[in-house]
Amino acid sequence: MLVRPEDWTPQGVDDLEDRAWEALRETDRSVCVTAGAGAGKTEFLAQKATYLLQTGLCPSPKRILAISFKRDAAATLRKRVAKRCPESQARRFDSVTFDSFTKRLVDQFRKSIPEAYRPPRDYEISFPTAVGFRDFMQRHGINGLNADQMENLIARVPLPLDHPALRDRQRRALRTYWQEQYERFDRTLLTFDMINRLAEYLLRSNVAVRRALRSTYPFIFLDEFQDSTHAQFGMLLTAFDRRAAKFTAVGDDKQRIMGWAGAMPDAFTRFIDAVNAREINLLSNWRSHDELVEVQHAVAQRINPAVERVIAHRERAVDGHSVAIWTFRSRDEEVETLADWIAREIDENGMTADQFAILVRKRANDVEDELAELFDDRSIPLRNLARNVGGVAIQDTLVEPITEAVLPFLRLGAVTRDRKAWAAAIEKLRYFEGADESDDLLLQRVNNKAERIIRSVRRSMRNAPMTDDSVDEIVDLVISEIGAEAIRRSTYVRPADYERVYEGLRALLKECLPGARDWAQVLDRFEGKGQVALMTVHKSKGMEFHTVIFFGLDRGSWASLRPDNAEELNTFFVALTRAEQRAFFTCCEARGRRIDWLEEILGEGAPRIEGSRLLEN
Repeated sequence: MLVRPEDWTPQGVDDLEDRAWEALRETDRSVCVTAGAGAGKTEFLAQKATYLLQTGLCPSPKRILAISFKRDAAATLRKRVAKRCPESQARRFDSVTFDSFTKRLVDQFRKSIPEAYRPPRDYEISFPTAVGFRDFMQRHGINGLNADQMENLIARVPLPLDHPALRDRQRRALRTYWQEQYERFDRTLLTFDMINRLAEYLLRSNVAVRRALRSTYPFIFLDEFQDSTHAQFGMLLTAFDRRAAKFTAVGDDKQRIMGWAGAMPDAFTRFIDAVNAREINLLSNWRSHDELVEVQHAVAQRINPAVERVIAHRERAVDGHSVAIWTFRSRDEEVETLADWIAREIDENGMTADQFAILVRKRANDVEDELAELFDDRSIPLRNLARNVGGVAIQDTLVEPITEAVLPFLRLGAVTRDRKAWAAAIEKLRYFEGADESDDLLLQRVNNKAERIIRSVRRSMRNAPMTDDSVDEIVDLVISEIGAEAIRRSTYVRPADYERVYEGLRALLKECLPGARDWAQVLDRFEGKGQVALMTVHKSKGMEFHTVIFFGLDRGSWASLRPDNAEELNTFFVALTRAEQRAFFTCCEARGRRIDWLEEILGEGAPRIEGSRLLEN
């Protein structure tokens, strides 16, 4: 049943701030929503999607397309809309990453790409490095370009490679690179930048595909728009009619951390000019309390002196310092004190391990090697989310569609009741079966199928030993019962993509087996429950934790953090704003010298405390 726009109320939250209401109700033109960390940008998008679907402003069979830059952000947004809308409406909300959107276009309409650039079906994804680009240019005698310039050309120059502004050496370099990627290796290798160019070429050269896309999506959401590249935004303007489509872009210039990957330095200005968008700035922070917001604002002012101070809505719920720099004389003292302090917080102050995050600038695997034994000695589970298991980073495996399909059924097989898992399982099955809420008969068949799968999985888990072979058998059972083809069809157009994630899922489950008392504990470990999260600052974006600990606030760990490097300061700001209650920094003389200018910015709100005193009280 539809609701009149004037009668609609927010779903799952008490209310929205006045400016958020303005941005939500604006449907006659595109909107640019700028908002700081903790402002609830994801929640705003979920509410706007719900508003458009529940009021019929996005009428069936029209759909909403939401594009994020990270898989977990896309998954979070998709789940929030699913919780707030009836299934028949939520199914018309497509939340994807930019890479998956362009890749799906190429895979689905591959035969419509002009023949000269049409890739074979069995192409593989390539992740080029600066070393690889230099090797390519050296082998082909290409001079006058460096690796960054070569990568930038691939990302920005449209196909076919006959742009009049190209110099001869640039054109030769590009044509040689594309030819080599298609022909030199056993299989064609495509980078995501190349896939973007192919998708844009497809849409520009095929009116039918372009018309179908435009008729399907009258509303397009763009999350974290500050990280958009020229090529990505250009592709969107090719895909959609800027006069007819209604864009909603959200983001924060202070969180632009993808400049190294070609993010536009003036993304919001370009967006506003290109689609005649209305600009609205949100001022609430629902994540951090006022003392944290004060320190965050000091950093924000260094990035943009004119920035408005946001209003903190979170209550302070901790005693003692909420921000501090912990200083240590040696590496041993640093890691041992950190492990002891977290152990005390868990044992004496009632905290859980998954309320903590340890953030590093880079080399998370090296830090894991330093901390793992000490944490293990104190019975503190530590999970390095950046580590690859089965060829896929743990953080990526957790938000893959195949994981989201399989995990609820595994959970329901391992425990007697779990309402959250049941809701997720039903949601997935309804999606795969195309069940509309008005079709009572089909809905009942879906429920019966879910119960049948759960009984089979529960029986298998009860009878099977907790071994690697059992993991393979149970995962395969769930997939076969759901329908492997349905899972592939939903996301994985190419079999190779499905197989890669399928192997990563099984490998991560197997890693969680040793010492587990039952299957429920295996799944808890798989999801990261009761584990301290270790990750890079870049990977922390979009997440939040009670207590965030920066491991290494020094010139060695943050060698590129300089007053003139805006992107590194943005990265630091993003990581700092992950904290709900506390943010601490370890600083060890043996790792590197102090970053004096940054400590001055943090000011009195972040005092220096000798690490040897942390365990005195």
